[in-house]
Amino acid sequence: MTQSMALPVPGAYSLDSYIQTVNRYPLLSLEEEQRYARAWRDHEDLDAARQLVLSHLRVVVSVARHYLGYGLPHADLIQEGNVGLMKAVKRFDPERGVRLVSFAVHWIRAEIHEYVLRNWRLVRVATTKAQRKLFFNLRSLKQSLNALTLKEADAVARELDVSRKDVLEMETRLTGHDISLDPMVDDDEDGYSPLAYLASPDENPAQKLEREQTERLRHNGLAAALENLDERSRRIIQARWLTEDEAATLHQLAAEYGVSAERIRQIEARALKKMREMIPA
Repeated sequence: MTQSMALPVPGAYSLDSYIQTVNRYPLLSLEEEQRYARAWRDHEDLDAARQLVLSHLRVVVSVARHYLGYGLPHADLIQEGNVGLMKAVKRFDPERGVRLVSFAVHWIRAEIHEYVLRNWRLVRVATTKAQRKLFFNLRSLKQSLNALTLKEADAVARELDVSRKDVLEMETRLTGHDISLDPMVDDDEDGYSPLAYLASPDENPAQKLEREQTERLRHNGLAAALENLDERSRRIIQARWLTEDEAATLHQLAAEYGVSAERIRQIEARALKKMREMIPA
């Protein structure tokens, strides 16, 4: 569907022009939406699918705005969200009694989340489910741009079910800036670089390099393991284990795919076993 549909692309316009363009596409009434959705579902009518996508491109722009704080290009965030929108249209069933926008927002956000996790320099530290939840929610929960007080950190920790230490550490990572560990200084000036103060009494350079390589292998192994799964298995694992929102239940995924909860559990178990075999110990 995505290769055959001529859609506006954020990178082909100035961003303002793109947003103006997608805002001109009319919203669909419930009857129009159901008619187009049935035409796509029953007859793979690409024009019908295109109408569903075009009418919801403005939703992607709106969702993408919430991720601008991660320093990634708005146009790229929109483009990734558009991929999620097309996946949602492909899977949308008008007989479920929900509007496409409600169904699509999950797919849009999921695709943008994956893009952020792949590309933002600091998010690589967010390797556990709790850390990812903290990463994606800390900015919105902060009441000001100032550093968190201990009381505010405790409130965030309770809200996200993490420790105060985790909150303060993630805030430091989110607000930190890159600096040179060994900057150049003029020959006639005395200078001390941060490198001079970073000697570790617990870990020599060889041990540090080995640890970092192991962590990198595990991170890359997780990404490779996910890529090696089929689309349905990957979706189930992400919805059950790698989402920053509340994890999907077996019954919710069963309803989405039109199979039994036991079938979803079997797919999940096989996918986890396959991933464990690929991720370095």
